[in-house]
Amino acid sequence: MSDKIPSYFNRLCEVFVSFLLLGFTSFGGPAAHLGYFNQEFIKLKKWATESQYAQWVALSQIVPGPGSSQVGFALGYHRAGFIGGLAAFFGFTLPSFVVMVLLAKFGEAWQESVFFDAVVHALKLLAVVVVADACVSMWRSFCQGKAMAGIALCSALFLVYYPFGFASLIVLFLAACVGAFVPLSASNTAVALPKVRFAWLFLILAVGLFVVSFFFADGLSGLFADFYQAGALVFGGGHVVLPMLSAFVSDTVTESNLLLGYAAAQAVPGPMFTMASFLGASVAPQGESLWFWAGIATLAVFSSGLLFMLSAQNVWQKLSANITFRSTLSSLNAAVVGILIAALYHPIGTSSLLSWVDVVLVGIGFVWLKYKRPSIFRLIIMFVLIGLSRSYF
Repeated sequence: MSDKIPSYFNRLCEVFVSFLLLGFTSFGGPAAHLGYFNQEFIKLKKWATESQYAQWVALSQIVPGPGSSQVGFALGYHRAGFIGGLAAFFGFTLPSFVVMVLLAKFGEAWQESVFFDAVVHALKLLAVVVVADACVSMWRSFCQGKAMAGIALCSALFLVYYPFGFASLIVLFLAACVGAFVPLSASNTAVALPKVRFAWLFLILAVGLFVVSFFFADGLSGLFADFYQAGALVFGGGHVVLPMLSAFVSDTVTESNLLLGYAAAQAVPGPMFTMASFLGASVAPQGESLWFWAGIATLAVFSSGLLFMLSAQNVWQKLSANITFRSTLSSLNAAVVGILIAALYHPIGTSSLLSWVDVVLVGIGFVWLKYKRPSIFRLIIMFVLIGLSRSYF
């Protein structure tokens, strides 16, 4: 027993520090985060298998809430239990939470730095590299055969041409139907996801908080209610939740501040749901702590998605024992690859590749990552140095 405690504590610290470092550097939005997680925790640290990771990604697309944060929470839970899941969430969310609250307090001055813009742009290029590598590796794992390749390509094309909020849900639904009703090759073994203890309690808590939230009206409890409902009803990730959160506070936050928070949520590293942190700080009454209000808003918008992710894993695990469901999973995995490919094109590629120099830098980074497999932090250092050098020339 005495040996187990230090070992668990070490794993817990490893989870928190790993996600904290990614929270400082993972630009590019939810799809880019999935690429970072795949590179750092599946390929390098080998915390889970590629198949397990794909199931978490697919599940995060189906249940409401912040997709990349849900996958990170599942990785932390798999590595170090429930506290490990919390460590992953807090580590990944903390940097963007701090930036968004400081932005709400001090305004637009930080965005005027050429140096800052150059470094952010360089890290966006890194996001292109990481997501492209994730697309290639997941294609090899889940798109073997013409049927799966066709599902992935059709999914990607659909999302490129129809990039509305619920498009990814439609893609996953259609892919699931194909897998369930059309004979497709599927794995002969069920995917082993970790069993979640007391999963039904997490589901009751998630639904119970949602029901109770409608009885909260004003003040801090009203803020919690609005943001919890937004997190519980959002499918499609951060790009969908931003306008919903803005609508809740449109009467108390100026339009210019809303636009600033909206832009910043897409520019800072880490989860886009920290738009809630900015808005919570912005609506804090005079004389009350911005940090406390921002913290309540942040916990409210994330908590339902994390609870749903925990409660759904056991059901997902049981269903994966069925051969028809495994065929459905194969189709879902292929559709997830298509979702990543579409995100690589837009918004990641279209917002990052602004010149032929950018294309060359991404090509060099991709080749280095593919053949040398450097750590994600060596890649970050390289691209930050590129950003700094470009800011001076």
